[in-house]
Amino acid sequence: MARNRVIYQSEALFVSENASSAAAAKHEQVERVQSANFSYTINRQDVNQFGNLARIDSLVLDPPTVSVDFSYYLTDGFNERALGFYVQNTGSSATVQANFASGHMIGSSGKNIFIATAVEGTDINSDGALTATDTVIGIGNAYVSDYSVDMSVGSLPTVSLSMEGANVRSVTNATSIGSPAIVQDSGTPLGYNVTLPTPTSGTSSPITALRPGDITVSLENFDGDTVADLTGTDGAHVQSVSLSLPLSRSPLDRLGSRFPFAREVDFPVNVSMSISAIVNETTAMNLANKLQAGVQTATVTLKDENSVNAMIWTLKGAQVDSESFSSAIGSNQTVDLTLSAQVGGPADSTAGLFASGASASGIFS
Repeated sequence: MARNRVIYQSEALFVSENASSAAAAKHEQVERVQSANFSYTINRQDVNQFGNLARIDSLVLDPPTVSVDFSYYLTDGFNERALGFYVQNTGSSATVQANFASGHMIGSSGKNIFIATAVEGTDINSDGALTATDTVIGIGNAYVSDYSVDMSVGSLPTVSLSMEGANVRSVTNATSIGSPAIVQDSGTPLGYNVTLPTPTSGTSSPITALRPGDITVSLENFDGDTVADLTGTDGAHVQSVSLSLPLSRSPLDRLGSRFPFAREVDFPVNVSMSISAIVNETTAMNLANKLQAGVQTATVTLKDENSVNAMIWTLKGAQVDSESFSSAIGSNQTVDLTLSAQVGGPADSTAGLFASGASASGIFS
């Protein structure tokens, strides 16, 4: 029977280890997904000539780019690890962390993203293995182009992620899923089938979601770098924090190739942290003396319901970019602070964004 509509209960999102992954064990279900969108645009160039009013042809000079974006509630770093980011386990004794984006800094074939849809009225996470009546949409050779986290009073911490892919392939039988991945320079399909794991209710992470009341922001080393007092327990009352990591890529083309032979990150990469707070105290600061200010470290810690560290974000090599105050009758005075740091190389442990999480679940195994 044909569906009347598709809603969230029937959908599950999966990510592959890499573009050539085929086995179910090489795919992970993204947990706590809140939204998922994709689109593509085909750009054509018309061929006109004297003697004809209408075009005589319309040629595709550039391959279509597939845009994918989805959001999910932040938990313990499991999703981030599955998506190729480096998240050090909070119980690890290692003293040197790799950069959060280190897995995306070097060339690769990207990942494949799959959106599986079960029959109408079915909870896909409790319906067992995918069957011939389920459908799958796959996006091949997808690269992360933007990662951001928003944390604010009254809302669950949420991750938003954007990717750019090279191909879309949809199938109407989830037991025979053709890979959406292509050979990057020729556009030739890889030509093998993919098996997706059985959808589950997100048991890889025991945390359902993190609460804003369990989030702390540490800017201890910024005392005197800002007008607003943002340090210690008596500092400004933080209302929201957001992290933004853009990873824009440029396609590399060459004569003789219908598709880009690679998509490389545009360097340098700047990561930013935006903080909004209610002002209570100010500090002694002279902007004229801060034009050559050094770099500092900012930390955001998220705990689970048992007060155990679930996720820790650390921005190293950070500097203050802007500080903006706002005050009006009937409202509290607020301050908006923007910090930024430049991401270092994969082995640079002193600059960029670093993460540690409680997730110890194995991925792609």
